Amino acid sequence: MTPYRLGFPVKVLGAPLRSHDSRRWQNQPHLSVSLAYLRDIFTYLHSQRITFYRMAGQLAPYATHPDLPSFHRQLDECGVELAATGDLARQYGLRLTLHPAHYVQLSSPYPAQVARAAEELRLAADLLDAMGLDEDAVIVTHVGGVYEDAAAGRERYVLACARLPRHVRRRLVLEHDDRRYSFEDALWIHRRSGVPLVLDVLHLRCLNPVGRPLADALPAALATWPPARRPKIHVSSPRTALRLLHLTDGAHPAPPLPNQHSDFLDPFACIDLLRLARDLRLRPFDIMLEAKAKDLALLRLREQIAHFAPDLMGIVA
Repeated sequence: MTPYRLGFPVKVLGAPLRSHDSRRWQNQPHLSVSLAYLRDIFTYLHSQRITFYRMAGQLAPYATHPDLPSFHRQLDECGVELAATGDLARQYGLRLTLHPAHYVQLSSPYPAQVARAAEELRLAADLLDAMGLDEDAVIVTHVGGVYEDAAAGRERYVLACARLPRHVRRRLVLEHDDRRYSFEDALWIHRRSGVPLVLDVLHLRCLNPVGRPLADALPAALATWPPARRPKIHVSSPRTALRLLHLTDGAHPAPPLPNQHSDFLDPFACIDLLRLARDLRLRPFDIMLEAKAKDLALLRLREQIAHFAPDLMGIVA
């Protein structure tokens, strides 16, 4: 069968590589610098046999900032570099995705905030198009804030999604939350908008008002994706380490929060997930590993699967 590809987001810890040009606007950061960094990351991914990666959402710094118009033409200025970066991604067989910043709030009741979100999503879609990437290069969104009425927020997301340009909608996918909008809310939106769903396994455990089991949620999420497109899911392990709260009277120990990501992945939970997918004969999908150790967590998990579940190595890439 086609392997389940493991990926990680943005920051590389296994090599001294930057993910994007993060200089302040006074120092004239630029997409061209971010793309040079990105091509170095692609070479590193290829050396580690990693073929799934989430790019930084800030590749084009300040490109939608309303008060900095000098940054607004970066995509036009980098047409050749964008095409070359896309060519390198295809040469290495990379699937690339984007996850815009938290201020992308299509559920907002404020028209200006929705317009800003739409502009950010348009920029992301334009960037992926300029790289020549196929429709598996998706843009992951959350519903957004509740604004005192979650049901109204869901409806606003659907309406705002319908008003997006077609080339943006075809890349848009939706992830449910750990505290606000559940998997059931995301399904409600999918049925009215057609937006495919990204299952987040940890979020399902943290916010699951109907008690839907993973064995039901996983195929339900995969079924929201068109047959020609490859689904993706998010996998992380809850933090278990002690936290220190630094207050005015000193540091105080506190228990970990279950919705926070751990540094590395629980290999046995990941093995159980892979075996579940295999036993249910589900369609192939890609797995974004959201761990603080980034690529190091991916490489460690790959080693652990080989050690504890060698029968799975033929279906994991």
